[in-house]
Amino acid sequence: MNNIISDYQKWKQQGQDLRVQAKQAMESRYHELLTEAVRIAEEYRADFGGPLKPPPGVTAFRYKAHAKARAKKAAHAKAAGKAAPREEPKAQKPDPKPDPKVAGLQKRLAAAKKKLDDAKAAGTPTRVLEDKIYELEDELRLAGQGH
Repeated sequence: MNNIISDYQKWKQQGQDLRVQAKQAMESRYHELLTEAVRIAEEYRADFGGPLKPPPGVTAFRYKAHAKARAKKAAHAKAAGKAAPREEPKAQKPDPKPDPKVAGLQKRLAAAKKKLDDAKAAGTPTRVLEDKIYELEDELRLAGQGH
């Protein structure tokens, strides 16, 4: 009976050791994949100027840009600056943030105009859409006067 119990305890210990090894291997692989994903995302942003969208099953993928990448970018900008003389940027005031109400109205107006164009192309009545566009333009005009 003692032999069965000791065999079971050995088996259990081996399983525990294997479990720890598997956990470490999975964590290591996960970190490798994430590091590669960050590198690819940074390269994509540098080459194409926008963020790389994750697949539908992933809700978020955030990372901090490496200081090394920022240093490379700055060095690249310096090298480009030495190669060709840069023009002084014109002093411009940063545009103030647009009023959210105005932005919403502009978005609705653009959608209504698209619907009007589609309705005209389909040959359906457009009176309701023309009225809606008139109302939205009036709201925009009034929202502009409030400033």
